[in-house]
Parts: sequence; C-alpha cells; structure tokens
Amino acid sequence: MAFMRLFYRLGMVAVLLALCVARPAMADDHTVPTFAPACHSATGLTPGVRAMQPRAQWTCDNNEWRSDVPAVWLRFEAESWQGEKLPQHFFSRIARFTSITFHAIDADGETRTRRLTQADGEAFPSGPVFRMPLPEITDKTTVVLARIEAPHSVPLLTEARITHDPGKAEWSQVDMMLLAFVAGMLILPLLFDISFFVVLRERFVVLHAAMVTAMMTYVLTAGGLASAFLNMPIALMAVLAPLSWALGAGISALFLNAFLERGAQSRLMRRVTVATGWFTMIVPGFFALQLDLTQPIDDVGYFLTFLPCIAVMSAAVLEAVLRGSRSARFIAVAWLPIIITSIERLLRGLGWHVGPSSLDQMMYVAIGIEVVVISLAIADRFLALRHERDAALTEAKMLEQISTRDSLTGLMNRRAIEARFDELLVQGFHTFALVDLDRFKAINDLHGHQVGDAALIACASAIRAAGDRDSIAVRLGGEEFVVLLRGPRPLERAEAMRQAIPMRIAKEVPGLDLPVTASMGVVVVNEANRHKMAFAEFYARADALMYEAKASGRNRLAYERLTVFTAAPEGRRDGEDRAA
Repeated sequence: MAFMRLFYRLGMVAVLLALCVARPAMADDHTVPTFAPACHSATGLTPGVRAMQPRAQWTCDNNEWRSDVPAVWLRFEAESWQGEKLPQHFFSRIARFTSITFHAIDADGETRTRRLTQADGEAFPSGPVFRMPLPEITDKTTVVLARIEAPHSVPLLTEARITHDPGKAEWSQVDMMLLAFVAGMLILPLLFDISFFVVLRERFVVLHAAMVTAMMTYVLTAGGLASAFLNMPIALMAVLAPLSWALGAGISALFLNAFLERGAQSRLMRRVTVATGWFTMIVPGFFALQLDLTQPIDDVGYFLTFLPCIAVMSAAVLEAVLRGSRSARFIAVAWLPIIITSIERLLRGLGWHVGPSSLDQMMYVAIGIEVVVISLAIADRFLALRHERDAALTEAKMLEQISTRDSLTGLMNRRAIEARFDELLVQGFHTFALVDLDRFKAINDLHGHQVGDAALIACASAIRAAGDRDSIAVRLGGEEFVVLLRGPRPLERAEAMRQAIPMRIAKEVPGLDLPVTASMGVVVVNEANRHKMAFAEFYARADALMYEAKASGRNRLAYERLTVFTAAPEGRRDGEDRAA
C-alpha cells in the first residue's frame, strides 16, 4: 500500500537521524581501565569509616548483594590500579539513593572524605550511567571506601566502578549505536499504528501505540540515550526507566487481550490477562517510584511482582497458540526473547547473579525483534480484518438484496418500496400504477403453481422490458405488481406495460387455455411535491381503481388524476378526471 511505503521511508529517515544525533555523544573507542570494588558490606547507618576498615567486615565475592539495607559499603583496593593512572571519578548504573560518601584512606591513616547527594550525580550521555568526582587519590592511597546510603537497586552496587577518565562510560560506541538504532526502530511501529488507525479504528492499535511509547521511554532512559538530548536529573531517569517498563508490560497484557482473534482465549484467561495487565501497571509501577518509605522492599518488590505478568502472559500466548491462533504465533516469536531477557534482568536485579550492564543490550535487541515481529503481526491482522470487513460488506449487500428483492421475479419488494417511497416522490415519481393479473387463481388450480410462477416471472419481464429509467417495477406479493412512473405521458406508458403482459406470458408460458390479461388502477398526482400522501393512501386509491377496472370487464385500466393543494379551494374537490 502506498501510505505504508511512505511511512516506512519516513521511519527509516527517523532511524538515521537518531543514529546521527546519538553519535557525537558516544564515548571514544579507546580502552580506558576501570576498577571494580574488591569487597562489599551491608550495614546500618551507625558504623563509621574506622569500623569498616577491618577485613572481617567485608564480603569479598559476588554473593550477598543487598539493596534492602540502610547503607552499603564498597571497598576499592589500590592494588587494582597499580601501574595505571590514579582514579578520579566514580560511576555506576543510574538508580535512586540518598547520598554517597567517599573516603580515600592513605597508608599513614590520613583520610579525605567527600559526601555527595543524588542531585550531585551527572548522567552520562551514553549508557545508563552517572558519575561523581572522588576525593583526591594520591600514590599513598591504599583503599577507597564508598558508603551508599539507602540504595534502591542491586545493580547500582554491582556495577559501580572508579576510573581516571571523567568521560568514561561502560558502553562502547557500538553499544550506543545499537541502542540508537533500536530507539529509531521504535518510531516505525508508531507510524504504522497511525496509518492503521486511520483506516481501521481498532482498540489494539491504540494499545500497541501506547506500548511502543512506553518501550521508547524505557530505551531512552534505561539506556541513558535521553542524556544526549536532555539534561535530565538522575533521580528522574532512575524512576522513568522502571516505571515505563511496568507500564509497557501492563499495556502489553491489555494489547494481547484485544489483539487475539475471537475464541483464541477462554473467558477465564481473558479476565486473568486483563487483571494482570492492570496489576502490573499499578503494583510494579508503584515500586518503580522508589519512595524513601519503600526503600527496604521496593527493589525486591518491583522484580517479584513481575512474575505474575511473565507467567500469565506466557500461559495466555501458549493457550492461544494451542487454539490455533495465527496472531498468537506472531506474538510468541516476538515476546520469547523479551521474556528470556526479562528473567535474566530480574535475576540480576535481585542479586541472584552478577553481570555487566552490557547484558542489557540483549534486552534492547529483544525489543528490536519484538518491534519488527509485532509490526508484521499487526499488518497481517490488518489485512485479515480488512478481508473480514470486505466479506462482511459483501454479505451485508447480499442480505440487503435478499431483504429488498423479490426472490421469484427479482423486482423490488414491498418493504423496499415503502422504505424509499418518500424519497422517490421527491424525485418525481408521481404516478402510482397497481397491476393485478386477471383470474390468476384459475391458472394455479388448473396448471399448478409451477406454471403460475412462470406466468408471474413473464409478467415481471414484460413490465421491466416496457419500462425505462423513469419507471420502477415492484412485486407486492401474489399476482400484484406496482409500477411508479415519472416524466411525460405516464398513462400511455402504463397502458403499454399492461398490454405487453398478455403477449409476454403467452410467449414464455405455453399451454395456457386462455390469454392471461391484467387490470390496472393508476393514480396520477399533480403538484406531488406539496402533498402528504403516504404509500398506503396511494395503494388504497389505486386498489379501488383496479377493482373498478375488474368490475368493468377486466383487461383494462382505470385511473384518477389528483391535484393536491396545501389548503383546498372552496368548491373544488381533491379528486378529478376519474375514468375507466
């Protein structure tokens, strides 16, 4: 489709622009050494720096990382930077905390201290990382202690590093190019959603647009790419990233419920899926705010409350696939990488395993896969719905024809003409001719209903053939027909139709003993645009005239010419010129 090709090209331009804008903010490709903490310790707020100097206070492996404590200490040993430039900056993953106090301790016991709050942190323009300056590190410094008060995230602790380069980030230029590419790709489904919604007003298109918006917010904030465009506080970025993921996951459940075909989910699963979507937006969304009061539980609470979402959505997709849903197969392919990477991120967030922040790149790749596959799924669903809509319209037209057409003769039926009667009068069809076949019951009695039906079909053909675009033929039922006429000489044209009926029946229905004639009652109205007569009134007048014709010997026409006034003049009758 032309508009889809246009939006695809616009989307590719957006991807290239995103790459170009993000490139200047990326770190150089040269390798800069960074130093991880040798040990860590979880404590209350009371222990001071002297109490933390003995080795017995520390855990010197990657176990027992906790963010549900008042303070966590990180220990950086001088042996790690021997032979390298002295470290000057601390950096770690963006997350909420109250303050970080750095202690640079020399061999002679001299200590230099610097306490910085969250507002003092500066976000990198590449990667989900913030940095802070260390107190002065000298050749005599043996250890650097960092006391992080009220941490809200385990990766804030496990990914902490110190380095001499103030511009150093964990993520390389290639990593950031991948991130920018994914962010640019997210523009494409938004454009597709706009184009689809213009054509097909489906609820799942709006939900998918909201889901993609949440994903884009997550990529920009969790990946740190937003810092290349905006000077955002790290506290805001720390909240926006998990909040947008919670909202996106919850909306995904609502999208799944709206997107799957009817019958792809059981009623119970539909209800559970919707409830899980709202639960995910509300409960993990609340923990994502990382309030001071919830600091001991929000990190664990955030990740654990995602488990119902992962379980329910996996079960819902599996059920739909087993029920033969085509859309569910697309979703299974799209969401499997995200579910896997989400579980890995959950385990890392809970401290059950420790890994570098570059593992997040897997999630961004999974998001890119999801974007492509779900866009294909929506396009496939769009085509399917369009096909269903076209089939429904065709069926509706057929049903309309069945409901407004006489099945035997193909002429309009009474229902159709009554519905359009006022409109036809406005269009000038002021002559109402009622046709009735003479002694038709005898044909059915002597020759059977099959011959009678053939005579009715021939009668309809005669009326249709003798008419033109200024006449409309209708079968009212039985052997009764109505012809509406407009234009000059309506009586002569009506009489020609009546006379054509016996000849057509004799030609098409052989074996009849006598010719089948027709009687006709015709009402002609002058100034019809001003009258208020309904179909029933026309029919009653024409029916009376038609019976007059039959009483006068059949095979003839009786007519009445009416002149209708808004208010009839005194001494003047409405009906005039009555003849047989």
